[in-house]
Amino acid sequence: MLKSLAISNYALIESLEISFPDGLIIITGETGAGKSILLGAISLLLGSKAEKEILKDSEKNCVVEALFTIERGAETDAIFIENSLEPTDEILLRRVVSPNGRTRSFVNDEPVSIQFLKDISEKIIDIHAQHEHLLIGDSRFQLSVLDSYAGNFQILEKYQNCWLKVKDLEKEFDSLNRQLIAEEQEREYNMFQFRQLEEAKLTPGELEEKEAEFNLLSNAEEIKSSLFQIIELINPNGVSLVQNLKEITGIAQKNSKSLPLLGQLSERSEICRIEIKEIEREITSVAESVTIDPERTLLLEQRLSHLYDLQKRYKADSIEHLIQIKEDISAKLKTGENIKERLNYTQNELNNQKLELKKIAEELSTSRIDASHGFASGMQSRIRELEMPHAVFEVKIDQNRDYGYYGKDSLSLFFSANRNVPSKELSRVASGGELSRIMLCLKAIMAKGRGMPTMIFDEIDIGVSGSIAEKMGSLIGDLSDSMQVFAITHLPQIASKGECHLLVYKDILNGSTVTKIKKIENEERVMEIARMLSGKELTQAAIANAKVFLSD
Repeated sequence: MLKSLAISNYALIESLEISFPDGLIIITGETGAGKSILLGAISLLLGSKAEKEILKDSEKNCVVEALFTIERGAETDAIFIENSLEPTDEILLRRVVSPNGRTRSFVNDEPVSIQFLKDISEKIIDIHAQHEHLLIGDSRFQLSVLDSYAGNFQILEKYQNCWLKVKDLEKEFDSLNRQLIAEEQEREYNMFQFRQLEEAKLTPGELEEKEAEFNLLSNAEEIKSSLFQIIELINPNGVSLVQNLKEITGIAQKNSKSLPLLGQLSERSEICRIEIKEIEREITSVAESVTIDPERTLLLEQRLSHLYDLQKRYKADSIEHLIQIKEDISAKLKTGENIKERLNYTQNELNNQKLELKKIAEELSTSRIDASHGFASGMQSRIRELEMPHAVFEVKIDQNRDYGYYGKDSLSLFFSANRNVPSKELSRVASGGELSRIMLCLKAIMAKGRGMPTMIFDEIDIGVSGSIAEKMGSLIGDLSDSMQVFAITHLPQIASKGECHLLVYKDILNGSTVTKIKKIENEERVMEIARMLSGKELTQAAIANAKVFLSD
């Protein structure tokens, strides 16, 4: 229930604080006094859109704050837990609108999203605003009333969770199917590329090795000739430089005792001899290894040409890059196979969920059909009590072609207010006053079915008067026995019900018009009821009637 409300800098409200009791709270006031402003502030707190134009002082924040007690349950706890909050039996909601139009929302001083306010408000309060009777023609609203009567909340939640899973699986299936079609379109080309690179038998470093070998073979004759020319220079005219150095070494060594310098020259000559001999040996070995092989040269040329073509075709700068491209293509081909597996799995899951959805939808439909007879009978009895003695109220349930968020059922409400007049769709035949009475009955059923702790009726009595208003007031009063009810009304028959009566009025503060609210009782309440009976010119008869209303 709503325990207290504080509003500052909202429209004509400068500052307002008020506490509320259990049961029925009546709110009255002259037209334009600000009753709708009060309701607007509460709606703002519950997540409605905020505009910076609501600021009374454009340079200050607007703050709306309310304290609620709530009945803990799995659904309400889940809302808190999903928002990383600790569930509590009492919550303080606060919404702040800054001069730039930005808003901040809090619960128990912890920041929360607007969605949290909307989610939690559905569990703690129901507001019947003016013109909400237009909802009577809305199939979803009609179903929600019947589900409230039937107590279908758990099965409906189960159905909706299953329906959402089906929709998610359908989206996933469509996405995978599109991916698979795209993969299949590219698969043939990817397979051709993979086979081409696979058949090339690429190995890291191959290009450099083949280029080196090709350069050697393609210049083999010239290289071999150059090597033999070097060998001839080492042995000019058949005279061996190695042998000559050997003899030089011996001669120098022989005379080194007489001339020590020759000993050093002998050592250096020996070093030169050994080095030239090694050079001669290596050159001879290389010369013998260099072969002239036209066939091998041709094969290398063809292989290199093929590798160069592959690099150009795939825009690769190395053999290693080509190998990576081949591996990437292979991964794409495997991805296609994975998509097929995921698609098959998703298809099976979707089929299973659709079967489950069908099962739950049938269970939900059966519950609605079973409840519809009692619902129609109960509504008809309630409506007849509101001075429509010949009213007929009927419920018709059809099956839609497709499954929707609220099931496969389509609900239509039929109504006739007069004897022997065939019933027709409610929204098309009921007058404004009739709709007000019917909506009150529907709201009463919804509130009791959903266990709603607080309801606000904003002029639900539009289009009615006299004894009908008296009976509507009694119905609202009965409803307040099991919940907290706010009734914003312009009818004295309703305003006289309940023990708590709040008056909304305008006042002048510092030269500015402001909206205020106060609790009235005793003589003040008598005078307010009298005003509602006779207008501004109070008469003794109106005062007397007001006292009668309040004494009933």
